[in-house]
Amino acid sequence: MTVEFGNVVTVSAAKQIAESIRAAIIDGRLQVDSRLPTEEELAHRFKVSRPTVREALKRLAAQHLIRSRRGPTGGNFVASPAPDEAAQSLANATTLMVAVGEFSLDDMATARLELEGVCCRLATVHRTDEQLEVMQRELTTQRDTLLTDEEFCASDVRFHRALVDASGNPILRFLMHALVEALQPVSNMIIYRVRDRQSIIGFHERILSAVARRDADAGERALNDLVGYTREQYREALERRAKRAG
Repeated sequence: MTVEFGNVVTVSAAKQIAESIRAAIIDGRLQVDSRLPTEEELAHRFKVSRPTVREALKRLAAQHLIRSRRGPTGGNFVASPAPDEAAQSLANATTLMVAVGEFSLDDMATARLELEGVCCRLATVHRTDEQLEVMQRELTTQRDTLLTDEEFCASDVRFHRALVDASGNPILRFLMHALVEALQPVSNMIIYRVRDRQSIIGFHERILSAVARRDADAGERALNDLVGYTREQYREALERRAKRAG
């Protein structure tokens, strides 16, 4: 199959070539598992050098859009979507945006409350006994007084990941990956000195109980209280930082 790509200009040629191929993948002109033209063919088509084509292919590989295979039947192929890899890329980008100040933790709390609230309501309908057991195991872990702050944070993340998984909605799971996997650890690192573990455990117990009883309203109230508590602890942590700096 011959695929027509748009013309490119010489400035940032590798980037434009990557975008042209990406567009062909997204709109279906290049199907999953189809083989891309060779580097030589692409260089001739785009009127650029092979190193420029290689750079474009590296960009596509970094976006998980293509994969390479060696051997007589090898080459570069359109990759099948990998939700976990894409979600992790989103989480990494989100963490960076927080680090440079593009997203505030208050923005995060608002987004988390809205999205995880939907997940919580859906979880009361779609949750399984196995998912309840996962959440219960994390609660048991969190009650261990010998747990380090890092271990408690990791368990906190796993608890909310299980809640999101219980929603049964793959799109929400994908979107919440950025909030739960990236932003919650950042928040925990800031507030761990001022938060009370027993308070966090108490909110988690209320959430789990509501999901187990299939009580959507109670689940959302518990989640709302947890996010409100986190916001307050975040403000307190920032005040303490300001005093030390002063």
